[in-house]
Amino acid sequence: MKILLSTISCILLTACSAGDFQNVAEERVNLPEMNAYSDQQNVFLERNNWLGFNPSIMRSVPLKDQLGVIFGYGGNVLVSVGADGVLIVDSQFPEVYEVMLDEIQKLGGDSVDYIINSHFHFDHAEGNRAFGALGAKIIAHDNSIDYFNRGSNIDLVTVAWPQQPYEPEAIPGITYSDSMTLDYNGHTIQIMNFGPAHTSGDSFVYFKESNVIHMGDVANLTGLPFIDAGNGGTLRGMIYSIRQVMELINEETIVVPGHGEISRKSDLEDYVSKMEVAEQRISAMIQKGMSLEEVMDENPAADLFPSSPFDAGTGIAASKLFVNRSYVSMTK
Repeated sequence: MKILLSTISCILLTACSAGDFQNVAEERVNLPEMNAYSDQQNVFLERNNWLGFNPSIMRSVPLKDQLGVIFGYGGNVLVSVGADGVLIVDSQFPEVYEVMLDEIQKLGGDSVDYIINSHFHFDHAEGNRAFGALGAKIIAHDNSIDYFNRGSNIDLVTVAWPQQPYEPEAIPGITYSDSMTLDYNGHTIQIMNFGPAHTSGDSFVYFKESNVIHMGDVANLTGLPFIDAGNGGTLRGMIYSIRQVMELINEETIVVPGHGEISRKSDLEDYVSKMEVAEQRISAMIQKGMSLEEVMDENPAADLFPSSPFDAGTGIAASKLFVNRSYVSMTK
């Protein structure tokens, strides 16, 4: 499927200044309702020091060719600014949408015209609830739409995030099956899916001429490869998808992971190689008839993924969380 979006953004969306955007926000975005997290969700947010959404941790970094990255709460946001408008990959949380607009202004943009969601998880797509209400068009893989509509528990072993359904305006209205190509802000943007990986509906977003790729959480380079096995994710799919991406990119590619700092192909090679070693070890244990509890006790990934910044939030070491979700995905 191929869609060209070089000039139609001027037709589909009305450009507005940052001030106009904020006025619309006051009229249409009801943040008190958005802040209504469940007790279980608040526990997770508090453990990760995300409760309260302090804007001081938000920061933007220019890359090249009017591309930049916003770091902060949740997943990394890749930003494209240009004559066609502003396109972002992922949207973080609705509570920080105004701070995100400030960071987008630093990168040369104002309002958000298009969002590409790498997947449906709260820390990457909840910002849809603000930007979608303000008129942004949202793109995602076909397989993610059911989760946007009905919600789903995200099992982190010791805690689960009960993902609530998204409002209609926050649900992607443009979808694709295998790939989609956009022509936007002078970029050829390739959106790709290689099958179930982190979830059943992940998107990789490659800015071809600029040689910049957003990996979503298929590449969480904080030391925690998380497989959402309850929502279609698989370890083998993670490995396969990364290997497919690595066929596409080169040593000069700027890699924007779902979490973690800006990286390169060599970082992906190190990451996926460790997952391949872990897969071999876990597979051997499964063939021996070892139970999930026995495999977790032995922890065959302890030397590969010993810890991550999310350990406090999940309440379990990164290696054990990875082993648990890998085992489940390999024995379904």
